[in-house]
Amino acid sequence: MPTDNIESLKSVLHKYPNFPVKGVLFEDFLPIFRDHKLFTTLINAFKSHLDEQYQDIKIDFIVGIESRGFLFAPSLALAMNIGFVPIRKGGRLPGECFSAVSNMEYGSNTFELQKDTIPPNSNVIIIDDILATGGTALAAYELLGKAQANVLEFDFVMELDFLKGRGKLGAPVFTLLKEQEHALNTK
Repeated sequence: MPTDNIESLKSVLHKYPNFPVKGVLFEDFLPIFRDHKLFTTLINAFKSHLDEQYQDIKIDFIVGIESRGFLFAPSLALAMNIGFVPIRKGGRLPGECFSAVSNMEYGSNTFELQKDTIPPNSNVIIIDDILATGGTALAAYELLGKAQANVLEFDFVMELDFLKGRGKLGAPVFTLLKEQEHALNTK
């Protein structure tokens, strides 16, 4: 992706010191969605990456993780002419579900995937907003393993490198916006 497109996406990020806890500089990517051109740039960036990376492999589904992964995963699935499957927090999906527990930097959550939504051996891409400790992404990976799907890759808008979540995941990781500031010097 051209550098000027990445820089245009980075330019609208809002920074919030000491959120959600003291000592963290939260970078909010939600302003990207207010501008249809920037939103299109975001979707096209992920699509271009996946088209290039998987020229000879058919991707069957984009899997979005609740909740901020839902902001762009369905749009990416539409752009790629493939299906979208949600992974939701526990108790929010009807019918029989697989479940997995996620341990995150601020607590834990249970996530679910409806059984029979993804045929065995389907090739999937997992999408979420930010890779932090890797707990939520790892829970999604476990759910897709229970569904016997092939996770080709994890895709994130941003990554908190210092939390080393990437090392916990069982598939390659692609992060669109790199070299972000993530921690405040609280001295």
